[in-house]
Amino acid sequence: MRNPISLGGAVVAASIWLAATPAAGQKAADHLRVVTGNAVTNVDPYYNSQRTGLVIHHQAWDGLVYRDPDTFEIKPLLASEWKVVNDKVIEFRLRPGVKFHDGSAMSAEDVIYTLNLIANPESKVATPSIYNWIEKAEKVDDLLLRVQLKRPTPAALDYFALVIPIYPKGYREKVGADGYAKAPIGAGPYRITKVEAGALVELERFEDYWSGSPKGKPAIKRLSIRFVPDPATELTELLAGRADWIWNMSADQFDNVNKMPNLRAVRQESMRIGYLSIDAAGRTGAHNPLTNLKVRQAIFHALDRQTMADKLITGGSRVPNAPCYPRQFGCDEAAAVTYKYDPGKAKQLLAEAGFPNGFETELVSYNPPQWTAAVQNYLEAVGIKIKVSQLQVAAAIQRAWKGENPLYFGSWGSYSINDVSANMPNFFTGGNDDYARDSQLQQLVERGGSTNEPGERKQAYAAAIKIATEQAYWVPMFTFVTIYAYSKQLNFTPYPDELPRYYLASWK
Repeated sequence: MRNPISLGGAVVAASIWLAATPAAGQKAADHLRVVTGNAVTNVDPYYNSQRTGLVIHHQAWDGLVYRDPDTFEIKPLLASEWKVVNDKVIEFRLRPGVKFHDGSAMSAEDVIYTLNLIANPESKVATPSIYNWIEKAEKVDDLLLRVQLKRPTPAALDYFALVIPIYPKGYREKVGADGYAKAPIGAGPYRITKVEAGALVELERFEDYWSGSPKGKPAIKRLSIRFVPDPATELTELLAGRADWIWNMSADQFDNVNKMPNLRAVRQESMRIGYLSIDAAGRTGAHNPLTNLKVRQAIFHALDRQTMADKLITGGSRVPNAPCYPRQFGCDEAAAVTYKYDPGKAKQLLAEAGFPNGFETELVSYNPPQWTAAVQNYLEAVGIKIKVSQLQVAAAIQRAWKGENPLYFGSWGSYSINDVSANMPNFFTGGNDDYARDSQLQQLVERGGSTNEPGERKQAYAAAIKIATEQAYWVPMFTFVTIYAYSKQLNFTPYPDELPRYYLASWK
């Protein structure tokens, strides 16, 4: 058998380095050029579920509150203060004098419009599981509003800080959803000046951004985020001096980048975990072998996840036992049923399931091809023949939501929210990404997010984790260690929440 982790873009990498020229930053033009392979086709924050979309939103939009990236402390942002009235009511006092990018003043009407829109199922936001706890918002006066929750939501302020930016009501109603996606307006430190869907987003410093914001006024005047097809192209653009910043670079290029005189590469473990979703519910076909428990258990045993973490991800990547990020509240790894790497056991289970000679299936992935190849090789070593469909992120997500991915090698960053309620509900409560469709599991996950009592929450999530792992629905592969590479002319700080804050960056 080929070593599953010896594969990689060795030939491609060699050609990149042979063609490399020292990168020339854009300090003189005061223009930070970001290049990434995760193209965003709709920059409206509520209508994409991609990390790149979240990153753009944090530069150009503000939410009611801000989470300090070092301490995770919640601080005032568009709301100058707030009060938790009871388990289901939060009041926010808005900051006076805040302007949107078109110069219009922000008021309670804008916040109420935003919250009521995303709480309405007919709005069809990209990830409804992270907003479905909001009942409605009501106006008290021009700067005071009351938010009613459907249920107690312990992580509510984290959600308000990270995934609930505020729309300008008048502008969005005037241009409509499509018009807003083409020319969005927010109240953040940068304003968007140009959108080419799936190709480019250009931003510039918003000179009327309100003083005293914990985000501060950006030191860099212009920011562009350009989308390219793959990681190899990202690296080529950086080395050729056509980009100043990239991320999610392959670990095997880390040392090479740091040998370049004008570039720097750094590592930072993030809250993102890689996962393999298995079609246990048979969404891709009633006669799918993946609906057999022993087949799914065989897949767990076939994958040497620790070696992948050590050799492919590197930098201290860990293998979670539970289907969540280990430090999240409610992620009880002790409750998980664990599976050690044992290809012999995997073959035995396949034979017991009626597949002594294996079977054929499809693996859909947007992760780096060498990671996908490793998974493919591990599975083929026990007899599961794999057709790989290596897609762009948006295309893979589209297929997943349609129920078309038998095996899906994706990743999930929980929107950087340090609570299981931002993770497990997306995969186990009947939504687009739920390939288990287990009613008992759904009830437990929903119960864990429906009370403020920590003991009850932990108990519900522990029971859910036991079922999810016992039934081998979803393989937690490894934690991501994000590698950032950028011009040495740039001051940039990475954070564990995997949110690059370009508004905090500066030129040296």
